[in-house]
Amino acid sequence: MSEPSAEWTPDHGASAERTRLAWRRTALSAGVVVLLAARPAFDPDAGPGLWITAALCGAGWSALVALAYRRARALRRRPPHPGRRSITAYAFVTVGLAALAGVIVML
Repeated sequence: MSEPSAEWTPDHGASAERTRLAWRRTALSAGVVVLLAARPAFDPDAGPGLWITAALCGAGWSALVALAYRRARALRRRPPHPGRRSITAYAFVTVGLAALAGVIVML
């Protein structure tokens, strides 16, 4: 195998771009999940419990989108800024949305 030349440098920008696109893709897929979770609230016999749960799902999705936007902005910097708090917050909101989806299934 040949040694890399002296002018070769790794393209760190491409990995940041892929990560930014992954955050966007995750936020979009979470939007689909929230729409499916809110669907029972539109039933004519739905009660306040389903309405509140659907509203909480919408608020959780809004938080996910805000965190993804914040992380995408941090990834545009050179060098990309590490996102320790935003990644942790994103994980907690995702777990919260999963718990809300479980509540919807049980209602």
